[in-house]
Amino acid sequence: QVQLVETGGGLVQPGGSLRLSCAASGSIFSINKMEWHRQAPGNQRELVARISTGGSTNYADSVKGRFTISRETAENTVYLQMNSLKPEDTAVYYCRAILQIRPQGPQYQYWGQGTQVTVSS
Repeated sequence: QVQLVETGGGLVQPGGSLRLSCAASGSIFSINKMEWHRQAPGNQRELVARISTGGSTNYADSVKGRFTISRETAENTVYLQMNSLKPEDTAVYYCRAILQIRPQGPQYQYWGQGTQVTVSS
């Protein structure tokens, strides 16, 4: 069983910064893609950032220039550095991984449990 655990959420003032971490553990051969999603109450879950094989990244327009996704492959960990936070960024942030558990095997999707980020004065 693969487990994804997010940490780093909390309460922060507008304009502040947080860094989220997502650590994947278990029987993992390789992680091919990792993403951060977020969901505010009453809203649909939305893709925030993605990092793919080779290190290419994509960001939602709403966070571009403020958020940075990075990956530490040796530790099976992905980070989301969030700067210049706004109240609109308040949401539960979820980590998603697309990975293989064995060589030449199929890809699987796993989600973390989520971590709350609240941006408020």
